[in-house]
Amino acid sequence: MNNSVIIKGNKHGIVVVLDKDIEFSQLIEDIKVKFEDSRKFLGNAKMAISFEGRKLTDSEEREILDAIATSSDLHVVCVIDNDEERDKVFAKALEDKLLELSNATGQFYKGNLRSGQVLETETSVIIIGDVNPGASVVSKGNIIVLGSLKGTAFAGAAGNENAFVLSLDMNPGQIRIADIIARAPDHPSKEETKETKIAFLEEGNIYIEPLNKKVLNDIRL
Repeated sequence: MNNSVIIKGNKHGIVVVLDKDIEFSQLIEDIKVKFEDSRKFLGNAKMAISFEGRKLTDSEEREILDAIATSSDLHVVCVIDNDEERDKVFAKALEDKLLELSNATGQFYKGNLRSGQVLETETSVIIIGDVNPGASVVSKGNIIVLGSLKGTAFAGAAGNENAFVLSLDMNPGQIRIADIIARAPDHPSKEETKETKIAFLEEGNIYIEPLNKKVLNDIRL
């Protein structure tokens, strides 16, 4: 039985133990065979990965990752160096990377949110409808409302200060981005023209401005 490549799992990712004595070209072939044989078992999860048993150069590490990508359905989101507290390192690195990925992706919700309803998402969300007074949207990413925002919007719920809230009709009861909260004025102007606006965090304050090309260019995902 060939034990030049051993895959060990933990709850946050996998550790790949590599034989330090065989030729690297043979090791690559063994990696391909091992991950191909384990394709169904490993599935298509997003995982962190760590290597043991052999010191790798950056180019060797990239070649191994390429071999894993072609021989399995795994999505390796980050590579972790060996550490005595690897389990904690895995958890933090994977959480940070998935948060980064979630900000650039998102999901859709079609329909109006009524008073008392709460929509919570792990990713950015695009709402095709209105968020009425008393309704709430909570997202770890960005919030885009293709309708009226009159309820509560909490973007960057995991602490992402680059998150934003955008609405075609921005008149929220409360907006929160990361740890900063902005409330609606007690006596909002009834004559204010409806226009697309964006709320973003800058230097500890939430600003709500009309959406234009300059603001779009400044958005950080």
